[in-house]
Amino acid sequence: MSQTPSLMGLATLRDRALDAMAAHPLGAFGAALVALVAAIGLFAPWLAPFDPDMQFSGMRLAAPGTGGHLLGADELSRDILSRVIHGTRVSLLAGVASVSAGAAIGILLGMVSATFGNKVDALIMRACDVILAYPGILLGIVAVAVLGPGLVQVCIAIAFLNIPVFARLMRSAVLKERSLEYVKAAQVQGASMGRILFYHIMPNSIGVVITQISAAVGHAVLLEASLSFLGLGVQAPTASLGSMLSKSRDYLGAAPFYSIAPGLVLFVLVLGLNFFTDALQKSLNPTSKQR
Repeated sequence: MSQTPSLMGLATLRDRALDAMAAHPLGAFGAALVALVAAIGLFAPWLAPFDPDMQFSGMRLAAPGTGGHLLGADELSRDILSRVIHGTRVSLLAGVASVSAGAAIGILLGMVSATFGNKVDALIMRACDVILAYPGILLGIVAVAVLGPGLVQVCIAIAFLNIPVFARLMRSAVLKERSLEYVKAAQVQGASMGRILFYHIMPNSIGVVITQISAAVGHAVLLEASLSFLGLGVQAPTASLGSMLSKSRDYLGAAPFYSIAPGLVLFVLVLGLNFFTDALQKSLNPTSKQR
């Protein structure tokens, strides 16, 4: 059987994403912000002027510009700029890895739920309802408390929280696509349900999921920073934006510059993701576009 519907779905998705950037300047601006922060995280070892864990004698809470430290030094005499750059890498890794894992599992569960229906559908959806009934930060704290603190544990916790979101989205999209004529035509021609799902329905249903991925990464970055802020995320001496913000609270009077850089990076990254997500949603969602 021809794979034309799948290829057309992917090509249309790509074209709409490009149209979103062209039609919505804020979306393009958001994409540029995200690309900038991503480049900083990707090339952190080469961009950071110092080792993020290196301590400099006599530089405790040094003001910006002192001794070659552009953004100053922290309470342990470590270069703030270097730690912010490496902390950006940790935040991006946590956001992208956790959302990717949660989306992959959620998409698979959503497809299974929509395909088999009845008891399987009810079991998966009720489990999703239970998870979604609790605040994300609360479940994140419980998950990390059970698994233990650390970057890997935080990623697992965030991935777990994203599974029901993507499962429900994919289930809804698959149910909608299954009622369309091209699916019925594929069934008449003898295509297996697995082939129809992965080569036709999934590519044509993935648009809403991609939009959610963009939004979920922003939420995941904030959740990782929140857990690290509470001391449940990335552990010392590893640099983390959330832990830097937590430590800076004790020195807001003596060193107000300490909290500015990590907070600003988080703000720019989440703002860029929000702008990009809004533009993508307007382009991929015809109803939103008409409004």
